[in-house]
Amino acid sequence: MNKCLVTGAAGFIGSHLVEKLVSNGFYVYGIDSFTNYYNQEQKKRNIEVYINQPNVAFYSADILSADLSLFAKDIDYCFHLAGEPGVRLSWGQTFQNYLHLNVLTTQKLLEFLKNISIKKFVYASSSSVYGICNLPMQEASLPKPISPYGVTKFAAEQICHTYWHNYQIPTVALRYFTVYGPRQRPDMAFSKMIRCLKEGELFYVYGDGRQTRDFTYVEDIVEATISAAKSDARGEVINIGGGSRANLLKIIEILQKISGGKLRFKHIEGQKGDPVDTLADLEKAKKYLNYKSKTSLEQGLRSQFQWFDDLLDT
Repeated sequence: MNKCLVTGAAGFIGSHLVEKLVSNGFYVYGIDSFTNYYNQEQKKRNIEVYINQPNVAFYSADILSADLSLFAKDIDYCFHLAGEPGVRLSWGQTFQNYLHLNVLTTQKLLEFLKNISIKKFVYASSSSVYGICNLPMQEASLPKPISPYGVTKFAAEQICHTYWHNYQIPTVALRYFTVYGPRQRPDMAFSKMIRCLKEGELFYVYGDGRQTRDFTYVEDIVEATISAAKSDARGEVINIGGGSRANLLKIIEILQKISGGKLRFKHIEGQKGDPVDTLADLEKAKKYLNYKSKTSLEQGLRSQFQWFDDLLDT
């Protein structure tokens, strides 16, 4: 039985990944530090889907202070999803959290794993590394992140590359493009929109609402992440997008159709560090991972809306 370590295992994407790995016959060591970035109760709900499975061992710990030999010395794969998310909070004094959780933890993991023969180290990076870039965003483009968050994600990518070059750790960095779906973090736009629709609250739209994102459904992200672990890719950076580029006004229109309600919203000043548009070039993902997004934007939004609905009923 293949064994793997998943960091950030109680998070939005991490919990889906652990659930899928267990269903595919992997033994999973999960670790999460339960930071206070958002309500820990949601993370506790996230792990309920797998915590009692016989093929899971879960640890609540900070990677920097944890004894990695307890759960990483005999693994075949490492999926490194732990980190401090969010562009808007990465400015000012909180930047130290991003250094701690995005950069230093990545270096510690790789330093530990350099003496262990693993099949793949998959790092969850972000489209935020690109900053302002011609569309579609290609991996060969020179990253010019415009937020401290993006800087730390790019720094961690480069750390992966150095350990691949010098110690031959088989790393792959996946640049996720705006992930959505059930269990999405409550600070993210879709979660906020759905909650405001359900509770009649006012939703704040940053800027004119015409900025676009390449939205990617979480199940497609998970499939691509597992494919990266099994692939022949080494030392590569690969985009993972959904091919569902839309602006926020279009998202509001779809969610109103799904809910049958009317979203009250107000335009406010745009946020520093947010790119105007994103769109992934997926040629490398097709080449190395045989990747193709399977979930349409409306399908994915319906699933996320239903998940929130079910959550209110519990």
